[in-house]
Amino acid sequence: MTGLRYVYAVCHPLGAPLQAALSGVAGDPPRLLTHRGLIAVVSHVPERDFAEEPLRRHLEDLDWLTATARAHQQVIDALTAVTTPLPLRLATVFRDDSGVRVMMEEREDDFRRVLDRLAGRVEWGVKVYVEAEAQESERAVSKPASGRDYLMQRRSRARAHEDAWQRAERFAGSLHAQLSAHADDARLHPPQNSALAEASGQNVLNAAYLVPRAESEEFVEMVDRTKGQEPGMRVELTGPWAAYSFVESAGEPGAVETGEGA
Repeated sequence: MTGLRYVYAVCHPLGAPLQAALSGVAGDPPRLLTHRGLIAVVSHVPERDFAEEPLRRHLEDLDWLTATARAHQQVIDALTAVTTPLPLRLATVFRDDSGVRVMMEEREDDFRRVLDRLAGRVEWGVKVYVEAEAQESERAVSKPASGRDYLMQRRSRARAHEDAWQRAERFAGSLHAQLSAHADDARLHPPQNSALAEASGQNVLNAAYLVPRAESEEFVEMVDRTKGQEPGMRVELTGPWAAYSFVESAGEPGAVETGEGA
């Protein structure tokens, strides 16, 4: 296939091959473009979809964007299994290999610094939710027999709600401190909007942890032990991921790079 160059990530030379039959964005298999001791993971994408104007239109098409993001993430996940990738922003596209090489030369020092900092580490995500059932049970009270009963029940519900949130905040804060102590770095993200999130319950902790790959099993066991520990709280663990949270937050260009508009 001919066309533009879609860049997924930059990394050090791989110690193991990528999985066979791996497909990338637009169905083209990713390949490795080596330059000055670094590797850009690239594939061909058609100009009719990824040149500047059609790409701008596609980025407003949720179905197209979802399919592209899924294919992009599939390659990043495959890379994460064999190395520590520095993922570039979705839809980073260059005219040709020469454009990719120029980008790598311009940012070589940044890429090397970030890759060295992340080497051998992966990202784990931990979320804590207050279960919807717990919130509802706090509201389950009998029908008030009088205005005085109504006011008392309102005060009771307010106290129960406040107590539940204080308990959730204590649990989330304690868990975050515990996990941060066993990670090389941690990031707190804003809680998810319950109206927009697919997960049920109210999100009270949304955090990412940078963990040495060799210590990941211990980290996972630590999180698993907290599940069911606090009634009404649900703990979710995701990963291992490429360290997205720790590239962008460091202010490095790798994760937020806007590729040369093709």
